[in-house]
Amino acid sequence: MSPAGRDALTDAGLLSPVRAGTPAEEAVSDLAWLQAMLDAEAALARAQARLGTLPEAAAETITGCARADRLDLRALALAARETANPVVGLVQALTRVVAAEDPAAAEYVHRGSTSQDVLDTGAMLVAARTLRLVRADLARTAGALGRLAAEHRDTAMPGRTLALQAVPTTFGLKAAGWRQLVLDAEERLARVADGGLPVSLGGAAGTLAGYLEYARIDGGAGQQPEGYAERLAEAFAAETGLARPALPWHALRTPVADLASALGFAAGALGKIAVDVQNLSRTEVGEVAEPAAAGRGASSAMPHKRNPVLSTLLRSAALQVPVLAAGLVQCLVSEDERSGGAWHAEWQLLRECLRLVGGAAHTAAELAEGLTARPERMRANLLLTGSQVVSERIAAVLAPELGKAAAKQLLTRASAAAEEGGLPLHEVLAAESALQARWGAGELAELCDPGAYTGGAGMLVDRALERSAPTLEF
Repeated sequence: MSPAGRDALTDAGLLSPVRAGTPAEEAVSDLAWLQAMLDAEAALARAQARLGTLPEAAAETITGCARADRLDLRALALAARETANPVVGLVQALTRVVAAEDPAAAEYVHRGSTSQDVLDTGAMLVAARTLRLVRADLARTAGALGRLAAEHRDTAMPGRTLALQAVPTTFGLKAAGWRQLVLDAEERLARVADGGLPVSLGGAAGTLAGYLEYARIDGGAGQQPEGYAERLAEAFAAETGLARPALPWHALRTPVADLASALGFAAGALGKIAVDVQNLSRTEVGEVAEPAAAGRGASSAMPHKRNPVLSTLLRSAALQVPVLAAGLVQCLVSEDERSGGAWHAEWQLLRECLRLVGGAAHTAAELAEGLTARPERMRANLLLTGSQVVSERIAAVLAPELGKAAAKQLLTRASAAAEEGGLPLHEVLAAESALQARWGAGELAELCDPGAYTGGAGMLVDRALERSAPTLEF
């Protein structure tokens, strides 16, 4: 088969550049998923050996053989078409590999288990490994945004509502808001990662019957069903590093729904940053710039352009993940003790959510760490309206002297005159006879200075930065 033919069998990320080449992409690849299921099989064998219902030598052999590079990934994928899941073929292939080393140990592969226990535990392992990457990148992003917020605590810029300039704000407050969203996303993922990713242990129909029966056969009459079930769940959780579930969850999909919801929020949080950066990067605005790199942002037709590609990638993920996450939550509607279709629908949706959020978090860290603020453009844009951007302030100052209605009428008239004549608002106000006796031209100019009307922005930045960011290293 030609290289192009081989590539046709692989999702290389051609249509999903946000995650192409990122650590999360590798963490959720078919090979990683296969290894996670093999890790589940090996951990189950070790857990049973801990409790004396499986020979330790067999567990060691199974663990040593549970390596993805010893199996044919493509053959397993094709075999899955005949059984509607990849675990049946995996168990057969693993059993053959184990048998080649120790025929006796092969009898203990997948002892008492079922396909869903292995695939769901593997899925939780994949999720746990990917979330470590995501959370580390979110911590990097929060750190960089915190530095921007502190540096630009008092850097005035236009605040915009419904796409138009409203009143001044500061870039520090905007960066602090981005940081707040990132920290919110990390906290939600942390709650899922720390106790919300359980092993799956239920057996054929969620009763643990197979595990208990083999324990009775292999461990003797001394194995009491209730005590053994508890100890097996604890041992399996310890071997995998996952949580212990209260009940088998074959058809109780809370872990997946919670994970999907947290991933959807994380994507949306990063998407908010992306949209803001795109808008602030517009040629006409120019208040921020993405980090430059050779060849990045190049246009195929327009050599002068340097497109904001990092924020574009983030936004693409933010628009996809919530839709995929909704599909995962929908799979809560799962019939009987195991679903014929809803469970199967989760796999690709979950993988895509994990790798899109993983790619987005990695991209966000690069964006935040290299984002350049341009205070001079922020100041210039504040002056575009001739200080009309502070009309709220002027109205508040004039109202006690003129009355609220009269002050509004005067400002409406003055703003229209300023815009029509291309004059600064303070010059038009200085010509108003009703104001001349109370305010001098210098005082009016000071009142109309947009940089002096940022409200409590600095205080809010300080408050936001009191919230500590995680320092995660994995």
